[in-house]
Amino acid sequence: MSRTDILMTAPMMPIVIDTLEKACTLHRLWEQPDQEAFLKEVGPRIRGVATSTLYGRLEASLFDNLPNVEIVSSFGVGYDNVDAAEAARRGIVVTNTPGVLDDEVADLTLGLLLATLRKIPQADRYLREGKWLKASFPLSTTLRERKVGIVGLGRIGKAIARRLAGFDVGIAYHGRTKQDDVAYAYHPTVIGLAEACDVLIVITPGGAATRHLIDADVLKALGPNGVLINVARGTVVDEQALIEALRSGTILSAGLDVYEDEPRVPQELIDMEHVVLLPHIASASVHTRNAMGKLVADNLIAWFEGKGPLTPVPETPYKGR
Repeated sequence: MSRTDILMTAPMMPIVIDTLEKACTLHRLWEQPDQEAFLKEVGPRIRGVATSTLYGRLEASLFDNLPNVEIVSSFGVGYDNVDAAEAARRGIVVTNTPGVLDDEVADLTLGLLLATLRKIPQADRYLREGKWLKASFPLSTTLRERKVGIVGLGRIGKAIARRLAGFDVGIAYHGRTKQDDVAYAYHPTVIGLAEACDVLIVITPGGAATRHLIDADVLKALGPNGVLINVARGTVVDEQALIEALRSGTILSAGLDVYEDEPRVPQELIDMEHVVLLPHIASASVHTRNAMGKLVADNLIAWFEGKGPLTPVPETPYKGR
């Protein structure tokens, strides 16, 4: 890579830092006391960027300081932290880390679903607080005889569906288009899917196109026995509408791994005993995060070795080098 100058916007896995330091000149933006002055000084030399949601959103204002950047390699399958359309307009390639986290997220999703339905965290607290000595833990609801709707049947959605099949439950889905090679029932609207199911698993991409896709009307359609599981992006769910639906009994419960303003979680959700809350850990195993980090570095290295990007996002206007 001829000591190519790479900008890292925020701390990343050691595997990313170590790999890139061996192959290029790595600049750590988060260590700079005056980031604006630093970017003005080194910005013209930067040809690649490694970034994650820890930095915030990469937009035109940052690109303006990086006139010669060719590629942005983003950590995570979701890439709404990068203005991919603006990057494409400037001829900048954007990559993400799909595939390597599908199984981990799908596993966690099933765990979160079971934990929410069977109240596993609540039962754990019940025992630890000595309450079992006085009375048995209350009966929970069940996954039996439920129909599960998946909002977003991409790679992770399919991995979730494969796991659900082992639980002998009905499966349906909603997406932008019907997939001809999929046997699950398709619903052209989210409300239609919610009406037909009593569990809704959200695993669609974030961004403006899906903001508040799950709103008060969808939650009402899901019904008083309904359970919402969100492992996508917090912005996909109207959080205030969800809080009201949980408070009023419009739906039964929710299991959430993501929130609108992470890491700040509304106190109303924290105070609810009948929901399960996780701190955005769907892909958070050492194994999977290392695989994701390696792909961040590999995308940059492949690009500057003339091999092209490994996992470009759809907006990227890559036609080969």
